[in-house]
Amino acid sequence: METTVDYQNLLTYFNTQHSDMLDLVRQLVIQEAPSSDKARLDAFAEFIAERFYHTGAAVETIINPTRGNHLCIRFAAPGVDQTAKPALILCHYDTVWPVGSLATHPFRVEEGKAYGPGIFDMQSSLMLAEYALRAVTDLQLTLPRPVTVLITSDEEVGSLTSWDLIETEALKAAYALVMESPLPGGVLKTRRKGGGGFTVEVTGHAVHAGIEPEKGINAIVELAHQTIKLHAMNDYAKGTTVSVGVISGGTVANVVPAHASAKMDCRIWSKEEGERIEAEIRALQPVLPGAELKITGGWNRPPLERSVTGAIFEKAQIIGRKVGLNLEEGSTGGGSDGNITGALGIPTLDGLGVPGHGAHADHEHIEVDKIATSAALLVALLLEL
Repeated sequence: METTVDYQNLLTYFNTQHSDMLDLVRQLVIQEAPSSDKARLDAFAEFIAERFYHTGAAVETIINPTRGNHLCIRFAAPGVDQTAKPALILCHYDTVWPVGSLATHPFRVEEGKAYGPGIFDMQSSLMLAEYALRAVTDLQLTLPRPVTVLITSDEEVGSLTSWDLIETEALKAAYALVMESPLPGGVLKTRRKGGGGFTVEVTGHAVHAGIEPEKGINAIVELAHQTIKLHAMNDYAKGTTVSVGVISGGTVANVVPAHASAKMDCRIWSKEEGERIEAEIRALQPVLPGAELKITGGWNRPPLERSVTGAIFEKAQIIGRKVGLNLEEGSTGGGSDGNITGALGIPTLDGLGVPGHGAHADHEHIEVDKIATSAALLVALLLEL
């Protein structure tokens, strides 16, 4: 769709709003919203809901009994084609930071960078989504389709309570814009690894380690054999990783252990590779006579593959130039809710947050001079995709 929007005017608009936008980021950061604190999450959701209500959007709070409540925001600018599939903007508001982190990591702006717990991943993105809708209204822009903003409370812990909701909204949408933090330099994410976790439990036979050890079946020894087999499944050239990260077993030193277990993290770039690795894990067989294996777990995020990101990224590159951005693409081993939309075949563009660095780290920050262009890019995408 061609547009006659004056993108310089759009940038000017966001530059004039800059101090208010940065102050909203401050307000979001200082509330603290760890994934496990439902009371804080629900209060945070109420604050966001009120903000979006004043953009003229319809705001629905989706009650969640086990985690924070989710928000589904529906926005239709005047003149929009109500029958068109909506654009879906995906955000989450939970963070990995525990309550009290502000004491050691206060919100502050230093040398062009704004710091604070969760500021990069992804409280500043909530600000972008809100101000994008405000710009459409204030500048009387005409969008080609409605916009749905889905803001969830549990992305940092696997999206278990929001997964079905994300799929439902994605299947209605023309495309998904994921407001996760970009790679260094503002690089968008067109590939993400799929991830999962598996557990191998070993049952052996306990006997006295000093009197008749030969009659026992040492579960820890069996687990050691299985750990070596699992490590051999790594294929770093393909980007396939199988990492045994936690092991446990035994009771006391003078008893041949009857039980042991290993938990592993697995990452893959493609669905087919995931199927191959899972089949190998589930096909493991005991080495010691009489030992038994139980294998549980599975994939908790499918891979985000370029087959669903390539075309929309290439369009975004053209659009980005209109607001002065030369967009680049990259990949990451971490997952996001974009993995969910991508697995459904929905065109997905990820990493649209404010550029910065240090997600989940002590130096987590955004670059304040990138706020206006990030907001302008989001509006431009809504106008032209």
